Amino acid sequence: MEGVVENLVREYLDEAKLMQIATAKENRPWVASVWYVNDDKLNLYFISRRARRHSLEIKENENVAGAIVVPHTVGSGEKVRGLQFEGTARECKGKEIEKAKEIYIEKYSSAEIIPTEKLKDPKFIASFYMIKPKMFVLFDEVNFPNEPRQELWLKEK
Repeated sequence: MEGVVENLVREYLDEAKLMQIATAKENRPWVASVWYVNDDKLNLYFISRRARRHSLEIKENENVAGAIVVPHTVGSGEKVRGLQFEGTARECKGKEIEKAKEIYIEKYSSAEIIPTEKLKDPKFIASFYMIKPKMFVLFDEVNFPNEPRQELWLKEK
């Protein structure tokens, strides 16, 4: 069953484009929407300004959670499919920036991407961030109508 769930998580990550990331500081939660990409290890990457609230909070507290939903067309009553996760996040460094940028351009070919040299400069206004999920919850009434909540725990790599 785990292989089936992992394959569905991968398909879902490839299909969706926008995620909500939750951070917290001093017991005050925050949610931000960001465009994301993923690698073959199911790590998630997004680009953001370093001064944004979620970026500042990640710097102080690496624990994050998030949700990814492919838009539903009918609305209420439609079979639900969605993905939630928990994990840790941090700013990318060195080769990670190059990898994130490469994957980002693959998914968003029309995106204007900042030169790598600027992204590697710690004084530049933006950077790529990486989320290393510890677990995903796939809620899928389409493929698992009797037990829609399916967990995928990831091993440390």
